[in-house]
Amino acid sequence: MVFESARSLAENPAANEQTEQDRAKGANNNIRNLSASETYDVSDRTSIARSSRAGASALASKTASSKTGPRLLPLRSRLAVGIQSLLARLAGPITVIGVGLVMRLFFGFTFHDLRNVRRRFKAELKAHPGPVLIASNHLTFVDSPILTWGLAPTWWYMLRSRKMPWNVPERRNFANSRATRVLAYLFKCLPITRGGDRKVMSLVLDKLGYLLKRGHLVLMFPEARRSRTSRIDRTYAAHGVGRLVKAVPGVQVLCVYLRGDHQDEYSFLPRKGERFHLSTSWLEPTSEKRGLRGSVEITDQILTRLEEMEATYFADTDDRE
Repeated sequence: MVFESARSLAENPAANEQTEQDRAKGANNNIRNLSASETYDVSDRTSIARSSRAGASALASKTASSKTGPRLLPLRSRLAVGIQSLLARLAGPITVIGVGLVMRLFFGFTFHDLRNVRRRFKAELKAHPGPVLIASNHLTFVDSPILTWGLAPTWWYMLRSRKMPWNVPERRNFANSRATRVLAYLFKCLPITRGGDRKVMSLVLDKLGYLLKRGHLVLMFPEARRSRTSRIDRTYAAHGVGRLVKAVPGVQVLCVYLRGDHQDEYSFLPRKGERFHLSTSWLEPTSEKRGLRGSVEITDQILTRLEEMEATYFADTDDRE
């Protein structure tokens, strides 16, 4: 049979050529079909891979946005705040007690109903064992130490160093000399620059969230600067306080209203011999909104509470007069 096929091909060269052409066409068709199939498969696999990556990215984004805790703080930053906390505690007998003596003996500051204010503060801290953020109005350059000293005696902070609040001052206020920078460091300050790098601001907020979760108190001024109207001023309100509240699960806000009897306007320092009114109110602000809108809503709730406390202060002042 094989010999017959060979003989046929030899006797009919035209048929042989046609057969070879048909085979070549068939092979080319097979190659084209295979290439098209492979092209389709590659395109399909690429599409599937892209869809998978997009789905994973969306899921990661959704998961990240649904987290209630602050971002994981880098080890270097954790070590930095740990060292600063330790040094502040070691320097406390000089810095904290020294400031208390200066305010009492040099400036002659006093408080209305100081014993009850301090007793109430200690009792409320026991009743709220979770993270606590202090939010206050802002009238003078030294509101933070005055407020801290008013809430508890200096020796109490020496025994409970975590209750000595961390502060977030404007960096330019302490950048003039090395001495002021060292003092700010030892007084547990994490300076920021208003309008500065957002990444730096985010890192500071992450540090504060890390500290809050570990039982430290944090003090912030939602107005972001000293009020120029001598009343609660929302003009330059900073929403970092709202962002921090959203980031730390279970945080409660201790709203504090501080005002001297002769404070009719903002100033660098209160007058000597000033007598202060200090009142507190607990708030657990919440928001269902996400991102900036949620932070703004929480900040607004805190400012509203401070405005209510301010209205109460002036109403009581009018009644006394």
